[in-house]
Amino acid sequence: MGTFDHNGLIRDIGGGMAALRKAQPEAMAGFGAMAKAAMAEGAISAKHKELIALAIGVTQRCSGCIGFHVKALHRLGCTRDELEEMLAICVYMGGGPALMYAAEAIAAWEQMAPA
Repeated sequence: MGTFDHNGLIRDIGGGMAALRKAQPEAMAGFGAMAKAAMAEGAISAKHKELIALAIGVTQRCSGCIGFHVKALHRLGCTRDELEEMLAICVYMGGGPALMYAAEAIAAWEQMAPA
């Protein structure tokens, strides 16, 4: 788990998304607008929305989602305690497979931690 390169993964996915944005600009603009609206501060803070998004990524077994949302959580000032508490809920709801991706999320957290 510790050798998985989440920074490289999200960089590679970003390149693929750039190609898709060029090929399908209207669809990708629509997705971007939906993401921006869904993740905006509101009754639920942006940080809590990112925790929810990461929980879904963990339980849906999406390594790319883990990378992107862990990066955002660092930017939003999430603490490791908040992350770990949310991951405990993921494991409760998703069982063993969620535990494997929760461990991946912890590895991503450590890899992406600001210096």
